[in-house]
Amino acid sequence: MQKGKIGVSTDNIFPIIKKYLYSDHEIFLRELVSNAVDATQKLNTLARIGDFKGETGDVTVRVSVDDKKKTITISDRGVGMTAEEIDKYINQVAFSGANDFLEKYKNDANAIIGHFGMGFYSAFMVSKKVEIHTLSYRDGAKAVKWECDGSPEYSIEEIDKKDRGTDIILFIDDENQHFAAKGEIERLLKKYCRFLPVPIAFGKKTKWEDGKEVETDEENIINDTHPLWTQKPSNLKEEDYKKFYRDLYPMAEEPLFNIHLNVDYPFNLTGILYFPKIRNNIEIQKNKIQLYCNQVYVTDSVEGIVPEFLTLLHGVIDSPDIPLNVSRSYLQSDSNVKKISGHITKKVADRLDEIFRNERKSFEEKWDDLKIFIEYGMLTDEKFYDRAQKFSLLKNTEDKFFTFEEYKNIIKDNQTDKDKQLVYLYATNKEDQYSFIEAAKNKGYDVLMMDGQLDTHFINHLEQKFEKTRFVRVDSDVPEKLIPKEEQNELKLSDAEKDNLTQLFKSQTPELDKANFIVSFEALSADDKPVMITQQEFMRRMKEMSQTGGGPMMFYGEMPDSYNLVVNGNHQLIRRIADDCEKEVGETANGLREKINNLETKKSELEKSKEGKKEEEIPQAQKEELEDVEKQIIELRKQKDEVLKEYASKNKLVSQLIDLALLSNNMLKGEALSRFVKRSLELI
Repeated sequence: MQKGKIGVSTDNIFPIIKKYLYSDHEIFLRELVSNAVDATQKLNTLARIGDFKGETGDVTVRVSVDDKKKTITISDRGVGMTAEEIDKYINQVAFSGANDFLEKYKNDANAIIGHFGMGFYSAFMVSKKVEIHTLSYRDGAKAVKWECDGSPEYSIEEIDKKDRGTDIILFIDDENQHFAAKGEIERLLKKYCRFLPVPIAFGKKTKWEDGKEVETDEENIINDTHPLWTQKPSNLKEEDYKKFYRDLYPMAEEPLFNIHLNVDYPFNLTGILYFPKIRNNIEIQKNKIQLYCNQVYVTDSVEGIVPEFLTLLHGVIDSPDIPLNVSRSYLQSDSNVKKISGHITKKVADRLDEIFRNERKSFEEKWDDLKIFIEYGMLTDEKFYDRAQKFSLLKNTEDKFFTFEEYKNIIKDNQTDKDKQLVYLYATNKEDQYSFIEAAKNKGYDVLMMDGQLDTHFINHLEQKFEKTRFVRVDSDVPEKLIPKEEQNELKLSDAEKDNLTQLFKSQTPELDKANFIVSFEALSADDKPVMITQQEFMRRMKEMSQTGGGPMMFYGEMPDSYNLVVNGNHQLIRRIADDCEKEVGETANGLREKINNLETKKSELEKSKEGKKEEEIPQAQKEELEDVEKQIIELRKQKDEVLKEYASKNKLVSQLIDLALLSNNMLKGEALSRFVKRSLELI
């Protein structure tokens, strides 16, 4: 028996393995099975080129668990190793310069990973002892056994082993006993080794017989050695892609369509990406792309390889050219990663463009599911925006679809305002904003539907991209002012009537939580509604963005909603209210208003007499007189407003028009809605 120390400084290596690989301790099985697969593929290559003359025979890699002895065995029939090769590949871990190397990186163990073969040593994350039983394929080779308990010491001796290949036996330590269970090993094999290119067997298949599960004689092969992404797209049918998706995501809805990646220059990249249907939360759809390296599972956190917006896709990417940190599967900085990311973006854009050009009807049918990918991409990736302009669609309230260019040509004649800006009208809810949509259509305008999760941000983005363009929600103003033209109607109300009507409507508007109403007058046509409620575009959009954007936008989210109660001064019902008000309380209100006007004039004269004087130069009597005038004005206004408020409370028409406007905006609920119904019956 030969004994010795591993390498020249392994007493430093084992603590690093234990400490820094521990967070990903389950990868030990991936590493050891992958090594077995590599050994098998090397033998197949030697046989193919004639350097191995014997029969390769069964090359299945077998994994077994002995839950009594608490051991895991990984067996292959690959190239095996001689005693000299064990010394080279197992013992001399860091070869020459290991002391200097470990000293340099002693405070950055992550940097060590990938510089020399750490895959085998991941076994010591879960083992108190590891044995290697191996026989090289070489003629005349002798079988040897290597044994190590995790310390720098090892032993090596000849053994009686007839079969070519390597058995690695792990004696699981006390802290990791859960790995010595068949269920756990099967889970890890399915996670990490599901698509390895050499058959992996784990026990026997089972079947139900006489009410219980019994083993059969057939080996349980847990992997698909020729997964779909390794095959030629020309040999595959649509059903093949759908079946593969169902295998990857058994509970998911059928995807919209797929993209098959197959690149061999200037880097190697294969894979299949699927566009899933996304209903609500974007975040829960992420991390569904599986990254493989030569069919070995690495991670499902693909940020940095796949552009952010495409992390919403599902599927598989496989590339040997993406450098990986073995211990934690983090991407290392590498120029290839950016190239691959750019290529995936281009490939996705090309595929979408191809479907749009060749199958536009199908593309439009899937648009509501597709738009979140495309808008997300256009918002976050400038190059994708440039490519996507050709196939990104706008949908109007009649469910018709247009490209950006098509829609611009349709609306440019009728929806250009007096400042030569093109106005895109849009709605976010066809039912809630129905009356506003109809009012806009009656003026010959077209209205877009922008009801997606990202549409508020996307609208802002398009305003920056499109020249002389703005987006206006259809309920943000009265129809005549959505797209201001040169011509304007004349408001048929006197100042006194406007003053009266302001208090009449203001006094009867409801007190809603975190909301306030501002009464304004517009000279609309007699056919327009008598009262409407609108919300200013800028503030409403900022509040909506605050709900998804966070950061500085949160300021707007905390502000109360501000609504405009727009009174159509040219409507006959408003004329009627104004006339009735004049008839009932006009004399009293006008008398108070005249007194207020006289006092306002006196106040202006007193303030003018103060101009150019210092505070101490103004006589005290004059100050007191001004203060008294201001108090009288406040008191008279209060009296006038009370007179008008009392009249408004008895005028059912005022409350009815306000409630109708609230009802149109889906803002009339509960007790207020019940009062409205009762009042409506009384008025009828």
